[in-house]
Amino acid sequence: MDLKLRLCLHVLLLTMCLSATGVACAPVPSGPVSLVSFTENYVEVSIFLERSAEGNYMLSGTFTPPNGYHLYSKDIPLNGVNGLGRPTLLELVPGSLVKANGELRESVKAEAPNFEPRELLVYPLGPVTLSLPVELPGEGDSIDAEIKVTYMTCNANLCKPPVVGKIIAIRIPGVAIPQ
Repeated sequence: MDLKLRLCLHVLLLTMCLSATGVACAPVPSGPVSLVSFTENYVEVSIFLERSAEGNYMLSGTFTPPNGYHLYSKDIPLNGVNGLGRPTLLELVPGSLVKANGELRESVKAEAPNFEPRELLVYPLGPVTLSLPVELPGEGDSIDAEIKVTYMTCNANLCKPPVVGKIIAIRIPGVAIPQ
């Protein structure tokens, strides 16, 4: 009977050790966590959450216009300049559990166009990523939130219809995002 008890204890300990090893080896998401992606008016939009080396969270959106098209600067007025263009924006909706913790940042600098009005700043051709430093209410719980996006894309001859203040539901997962 003593031998049976020892054998049962060894099997139990071995099972517990293997279970703990399995949990420790479970995959942890690395890099940005994708929240939502869509295409509207020919612009592909991907929203994601990432964590910096300092431990700060960034809510980001990459806006990819079609080849040969540009997007407008985040810094132009919401109604454009003299009614032309619309800013590229990634915003939190009022009352969100997610709080902005800094200014909206751009991956590339906007430039004055080679046409009038010169204050209608445009990004170079290609994708633009906007990032907003954010505070999350707490790690461990999933968060349902809404964001707003605004953008418009044009080339030298044609503009696609703008997307202004489009509300998008996102769910931020409850797991801690690795650095």
